[in-house]
Amino acid sequence: MTRSLADKLKDYKNPVEMLRSAGGGPYQFPIKSEFSNWRDEQEAYRKTAVLFDQSYHMTDHFIEGPDVRRLLSDLGVNSFKNFGRDKAKQLVVCNDDGYVIGNAVLFGLEDHKVSIVNRPNAGNWVQFNAETKGYDVQIVKDQRSLEGDKPRQGYRYEVQGPNAWEILEKLNGGPITGFRFFGMGEITIAGRKVRALRHGMAGAAGLELFGPYEEHEEVKQAIVEAGKDLGLLLAGSKTYSAVAHESGWIPSELPAIYSGDKMQAYREWLPADGFEATSSLGGSMVSENVDDYYLTPFDLGYGHIVKFDHDFVGREALESMKDRPHKKKMTLVWEPEDVIRVFASYFEEERYKFMDMPASHYATYPYDQVLINGRQVGISFYPVYTANFRRWISLCVLDADIAEEGKEVTVLWGEPNGGSSKPVVERHKQTEIRARVTACPIAADAREQYKKWAA
Repeated sequence: MTRSLADKLKDYKNPVEMLRSAGGGPYQFPIKSEFSNWRDEQEAYRKTAVLFDQSYHMTDHFIEGPDVRRLLSDLGVNSFKNFGRDKAKQLVVCNDDGYVIGNAVLFGLEDHKVSIVNRPNAGNWVQFNAETKGYDVQIVKDQRSLEGDKPRQGYRYEVQGPNAWEILEKLNGGPITGFRFFGMGEITIAGRKVRALRHGMAGAAGLELFGPYEEHEEVKQAIVEAGKDLGLLLAGSKTYSAVAHESGWIPSELPAIYSGDKMQAYREWLPADGFEATSSLGGSMVSENVDDYYLTPFDLGYGHIVKFDHDFVGREALESMKDRPHKKKMTLVWEPEDVIRVFASYFEEERYKFMDMPASHYATYPYDQVLINGRQVGISFYPVYTANFRRWISLCVLDADIAEEGKEVTVLWGEPNGGSSKPVVERHKQTEIRARVTACPIAADAREQYKKWAA
């Protein structure tokens, strides 16, 4: 009999113990780490253009059938009144208590066919409900490359940066029109019809391109050729692991599935060797109560997409909390002097937690305490170095009364008691790093463009 996540949890005193001792490190991007060097690659998406290959690290759930819209509406906090072919949205799904299970990009491929793309948390929850609650849909799960042994069904490329639109129109052989923000359509590349989603990574215009995998090399080479005189750089996994932070997107929150009787059936459905069962939790925030790690859509900056025009899992809880104070998503700029002190410790007997560049993610879910005078006032996620700002930054959620630009806080860096038992964690000493609260996204042009596009 196949073991489930529920079975695995019985081996530990609480879910946090399982997550903090998990052997897995950060979420992996199985592409070349650098094509030139990650500093130039980072700067290219602000100065010229980059090509990201997203074909391998995300899971695609393809869902088709007459009940697709009803299934999504029953689970998503989003409104689906105008959703259909060539529409896309940031899908957010919650448990009954209003805490986020996952977020993903939802692509409307046809009126009754969609794909859910990101880490598998959101897609798995949708699949579970589809299979166990009688929805008339069919689901094909295209596993990310590290978890499946089959070739990917499709390629996915991101062309972003100030010169991206010129490159794309050059490929298309003429102007690209009719694409609204988070809208979809088709362009032509190398004689192939390519579907595309319009959005802007870090505030620059661009498209996400996708199609059948057998065309991936032909399309990629055409993009590279079109962009060679316009400063296009291929960007590797090091750059990709840091780009979301300038855009203000928290890549993944700990899914709110590990506790509560209402989630027991889901834990019994999830396998003991699946993503949710093998992901790791790291950082200086340590609580024996896994509920302390759960976050609401309001905490994560998704309040504007929560729509109470339909019934969905978690609606009652979210309605009751919508007018309460919530955490607020902000950016932290780490004090260079303190970061240098961390690096200097590598030459001493007693060292601080290693900071890999440009992304110091040593767990699937890195949760570090944000402090003022020793009191926790928020959580810091996914610290990275950005060559565009010449600073270490992290995204965070802060108590409402703390979340103001210019506020000085500290990030508690490293894990208590010399570090957890995760094999990716060396013995080290905790230290506090000063940080300044700033806006999210950190780039002013990104904030202005996102507001403009959203309108």
